Amino acid sequence: MAFATTHMPRPAHNTADAMQAGVRRMLRIGLLILGGLIMAVGAVLALLPGHLGVPILVVGLMVVLRNSLPARKEFIRLQRRHPNWVFPLRRLMRREPEVIPVVWQQVLRTERLVLPARYRFVRRLRVSYLRRSKSSA
Repeated sequence: MAFATTHMPRPAHNTADAMQAGVRRMLRIGLLILGGLIMAVGAVLALLPGHLGVPILVVGLMVVLRNSLPARKEFIRLQRRHPNWVFPLRRLMRREPEVIPVVWQQVLRTERLVLPARYRFVRRLRVSYLRRSKSSA
């Protein structure tokens, strides 16, 4: 009875391959730490008025997501649970991000969160601006 194996013998690792793998692993860990620091700075700045931290947060998130499979899985799980929170970040992470519409949407959301309906003015400001621009054209 003949016994055939499909197991291919492993090539012997040489020290150069092992060193390259170690360097890649250290680089990946360094990039994860850097991305985490950038995200921390972005999170602090996002709490300040003006939404300055959101683009910085997106850059840190992109660095982390490119270098960590568990982070990607967690991001997908978060996206499925809370799509309204993650969607603006996904729009900013695209190849050609839609920065102005995302900023406008976040300003409207912040206004709705902070101000009662009778004191909201951003949407009315935009409507009056559009009316003036149409009448002057």
